[in-house]
Amino acid sequence: MEGQRAQDALDAALAASHSCDHCGYRVAYKSQLIRHMRKHTGEKHGEKDYMCGDCGYRVAYKSHLIRHMRTHTGDKPFKCDQCDYSAALKVSLDRHMRKHTSEKPYKCEQCDYSTVRKYDLDIHMAKHTGEKPYMCGECGYRAAQMFHLTRHMRTHTGENPFKCDQCDYSTVRKSDLDIHVAWHKGEKPFMCGECGYRTEYKNSLTRHMRTHTGEKPYECDQCNYSSVRKGALTRHMAQHMDEQAL
Repeated sequence: MEGQRAQDALDAALAASHSCDHCGYRVAYKSQLIRHMRKHTGEKHGEKDYMCGDCGYRVAYKSHLIRHMRTHTGDKPFKCDQCDYSAALKVSLDRHMRKHTSEKPYKCEQCDYSTVRKYDLDIHMAKHTGEKPYMCGECGYRAAQMFHLTRHMRTHTGENPFKCDQCDYSTVRKSDLDIHVAWHKGEKPFMCGECGYRTEYKNSLTRHMRTHTGEKPYECDQCNYSSVRKGALTRHMAQHMDEQAL
């Protein structure tokens, strides 16, 4: 009886088996067929056998595919025990925890800047060196960060990936969409810590803060006039032009 059950199981496995198109070799499991196919293709172990069915992304290891799939499912199994933050990757949680500990392991050798992320340090170092390694093949624009080049390329392609779900507005930058959506909601997310002034736009808050600091960055090159607003300087310069015309 046991022998018959074993034979039945074997027959079932063979009936549902995977076969090689090159030589007819048959196996019960697809993973075994993938390993076998390397004999024909010359592919070495670890050369991205695992593919995401949603987007075609390929990886060498199953654990990497599982991690990638979280970008589609939204699963965030790594949770902070000090706040409600959660992450898809353990490395993201480790980085987040430094906010609680105030640890900033990445330090600039040229000044006292330090940061939680190596990526941020790389961006900071570009300010010291002036290096802009990323170049646009269309117009020669150069950027210190790949992110900035990607955003710039949309000016050539016309791509506006960030779309409003309440109207037909779309934009190149997520920050612009956030401001636009706040306008729909009547929100004013940017607040002055000095007086409580609120505004829809970050640049409006920056301009407002100058009323507290006394900063007047727009300076006339013909006299000692300076202004908080660029528009005010433009109007002032027009007065010089009128004087010269007389």
